[in-house]
Amino acid sequence: MKTSFSPPFWQFEGHLQTIYPSFFRKISLSYEKERLELEDGDFLDLEWLNNDSDKLILVTHGLEGDASRHYVTGMIQKFHEQGFDGLGWNCRSCSGEMNRLPKFYHHGDAEDLRAVMEYAIKKKGYKEVVLAGFSMGGSLTLRLVAEKPELLPVEVKLAAVASVPLDLRDSVEELQKPIKRFYMDRFLRKLEVKIKQKSVQFPDNDFFKGEAKTNNFFEFDGKYTAPLHGYKDAFDFYAKASAKPLLNRIKVPTLIVQALNDPFLGDKCFDLGKAESNSNLKLLLPKEGGHVGFMQSGQKSTYVEDQALSFYHDLKKASE
Repeated sequence: MKTSFSPPFWQFEGHLQTIYPSFFRKISLSYEKERLELEDGDFLDLEWLNNDSDKLILVTHGLEGDASRHYVTGMIQKFHEQGFDGLGWNCRSCSGEMNRLPKFYHHGDAEDLRAVMEYAIKKKGYKEVVLAGFSMGGSLTLRLVAEKPELLPVEVKLAAVASVPLDLRDSVEELQKPIKRFYMDRFLRKLEVKIKQKSVQFPDNDFFKGEAKTNNFFEFDGKYTAPLHGYKDAFDFYAKASAKPLLNRIKVPTLIVQALNDPFLGDKCFDLGKAESNSNLKLLLPKEGGHVGFMQSGQKSTYVEDQALSFYHDLKKASE
């Protein structure tokens, strides 16, 4: 569904709508920190914003982001004002401390998110859980609700995601275009720092030997992401880790918001594919918003935050 909103007048195109919020939109929350120990010996760092509620908003960040990113804190704040507890979590290696195992995190593995969700429900007995995710976090959120729908707790009432590379290969090819390469280069330089840290942490692991520098995502994912996580190569990873083929399996109400001027997304990320007939999905395609931007003229909250909360309220009314 095509829709519209009004970004600030000076954010007149997708790059500005992407870059300005990333650097200058600041929403600081008084998080309570907790470390969740995992069964495989690794850990995840959690960030709680408590409200003594029986409702939870659980938000997942994007590639090389963390729970302090504006889109995470903004969504948590929006729902916290409505009485929700908030929980942002940091993927392995993203909380400022390197994780313990050779593996990292990636678009195709939602089991850490599943562990966080199940832990939160068990710990606090939530009756309603809203899942939200942005960019790669949107991929993980969609995979969580789609991959094993029979295992999804009944407490999960809906999911809301934005700026999701539904087709990973399409997104990677988009980021290789000359005018967009600076986004890819920024990601790669951050990831390469972690590879160098891993080479010190695991000096005998052949995965981390040699020069860490790569020229594009095809090289990085072929050299590191795919072999570290059980894929044959980068193309196998993109095919199997993309969320789009799973969308027809989703059984909970799910909102997907994709800006048509998102510099990270190609055309294959703007439709639901075989899931077009899935009545549980609502796809919004605003012309503007950039990548995890969506700032609105004269408003503190973003278009995505407002749409997610409206989606929740509409579902509540429909169930009464």
